[in-house]
Amino acid sequence: MTSEQWSAAVRLLWGPPAKPARGPKRGLTLEGIALAGVGIADAEGLGGVSMQRVAAELAVTKMALYRYVPGKAELVALMVEAALPDPAGLDAGLAAAAASAGGGWREQLGVWARGLYEGFRAHPWLLEATVGARVMGPRELGWMERALAALDGCGLSGAEAMDSVVLVAGHVRGIAEQERAMAGGGGGAGGEGPDAQLVVMLGEVLRARGDDYPALAAALGSVAEQGGQEQALLYGLERILDGLGLLVERRGR
Repeated sequence: MTSEQWSAAVRLLWGPPAKPARGPKRGLTLEGIALAGVGIADAEGLGGVSMQRVAAELAVTKMALYRYVPGKAELVALMVEAALPDPAGLDAGLAAAAASAGGGWREQLGVWARGLYEGFRAHPWLLEATVGARVMGPRELGWMERALAALDGCGLSGAEAMDSVVLVAGHVRGIAEQERAMAGGGGGAGGEGPDAQLVVMLGEVLRARGDDYPALAAALGSVAEQGGQEQALLYGLERILDGLGLLVERRGR
């Protein structure tokens, strides 16, 4: 983003409701504009989104749309904010995790990670739209706030807590990106997880050449038996939390 785009995105995401810069009132809202973009991205991916396409979806001219949103970069920022699940929807699950027997930061981060994963599955283009230096809106910062709050009182420094959240989020993104790639990189979420699809893709080869790769054949056979599209997500998440637990324990000594 340029400095001008950055400033415009801040105003759109954090400022008061925008009014058209000029021209007659068209009855558009930032929410309606963002949701139109989300609908296109869900169907065709982020590459299908343009100011012209969104304007056509809203039955207005592109120039009318520019009165509300100055360009695609700012449009995508609004789309991210509209597509991310409301972090307030996590609060009940986080509270239940904290109140459960032995509940604490680990259980809460598990709830958080699964919620983030479902958000990426619902809108796979978010994986592309939420990278790099950019302005984050209230919802995205709300997700970060809840993850950091789960680690409050664990004895970690602020930097360690931030890095821990980035580590968990990176794992979630990695699994979601694999799933998106195996689904063809389109707008919709895949029906199977990466483990299940890998079994299918390699199954024919290993049926013929399994004796040459016995360890691989045995491992994929186990994956096929256990099934479950979240297996890779949850296994990696548990190992990350195991390691984080060791650090928390060390800080508490």
